[in-house]
Amino acid sequence: MAKEGNTSRLYFIDAIRAFAICMMLQGHFIDTLLAPEFRDNSNIIYSIWSYFRGITAPIFFTVAGLVFTFLLLRAKHKGSVKARLRKGFSRGFLLIGIGYALRAPIFSWFAGEFPSGFLQIDVLHCIGLSLIFTVLLYLVSFQKPAVFGTLLFIIATAIFITEPLYRSFGIRIPGGGYTCEGYCPDGPKFLVNWISKGNGSVFTIIPWYGYMAYGAFIATIFDKYVNRSKFKISTVAAFMVSGLLLSVYSTQFLQWLGALLDNQLVKDAANYNYLFQRLGNVFIIISLFYMLERYLKGSVIARIGQKTLSIYVIHFAILYGAIIGLGLYQLFGKTLTPWQAAGGAIVFVICVNIIALYGGRTNAFFYSHLRKFTKKITDGFKS
Repeated sequence: MAKEGNTSRLYFIDAIRAFAICMMLQGHFIDTLLAPEFRDNSNIIYSIWSYFRGITAPIFFTVAGLVFTFLLLRAKHKGSVKARLRKGFSRGFLLIGIGYALRAPIFSWFAGEFPSGFLQIDVLHCIGLSLIFTVLLYLVSFQKPAVFGTLLFIIATAIFITEPLYRSFGIRIPGGGYTCEGYCPDGPKFLVNWISKGNGSVFTIIPWYGYMAYGAFIATIFDKYVNRSKFKISTVAAFMVSGLLLSVYSTQFLQWLGALLDNQLVKDAANYNYLFQRLGNVFIIISLFYMLERYLKGSVIARIGQKTLSIYVIHFAILYGAIIGLGLYQLFGKTLTPWQAAGGAIVFVICVNIIALYGGRTNAFFYSHLRKFTKKITDGFKS
């Protein structure tokens, strides 16, 4: 058994991130380029693909919360918690900055046009703000893991159960576009886009911070018990059982709880229960990868998992034409047949991963300068 404080990295997490990023690559490629006439949910292959694609974002957010919080709690044992907190803040602002930069319509700006699509919120924005929220929660909990973990669990559960209250802030219209039903937040798009999809945001901070908070809560358990004997066996079993229960029975439980409390909000959450079901899917994935950790440590899969930010930036540039405005979407649009989309997705995943793995010097140069820039911004806020 490892000695206390020796465990500073959860190696199976790298493999999970590699799985999630590859799922994201093929999902974005097919969703962006597949012709509309082939998007048929009655087709069993398309339906299965669509379901598993929906697991990607919950995995990213949950794992991001788990990794960051575990390292933060480990830093406390080493006496370097202040440095880790500063890194969390700077990392959060860095991700938000990259998120906006990838959507920056530079050539439109030069032409005197200022399209509002630049202000749309995506996954990087939400993960960045989630990191900042997690740091702030750690500080207000007086850096006590028990209080911190309790706050995280309560907040995550509240976000999931109250989903019917903010569900209609912005709704995607089938076939493209967005609308609002019920309450539509009013105010500057720069702020509204964080909570509403009405202006085209892909992600919003709620409910997605809920997954981040659950991941951070799990990290508090790992930090306390990871060095105990038989922890891995019991944790694999716990993730698998809880994952199956959430995936299969969470709707029935919410229905029962809503009837018991005679609470319409809980009943509404049960009637459209995708958040807890997806969380169950994530737990099952974590269980499987944790069980296979010894075979994945040091593998190319783990290396891919350590390059997720680079992979995201590279894929965004190639697929959507970030910065220059010319990518695969602009060249082909939604025109591919299923076989073309599937074959192209395989090639796309391989090429992006190769660029990320073997373009290390370029990535290091790029991110070192971005970190310096964001550090200047955060130092400016402090002053």
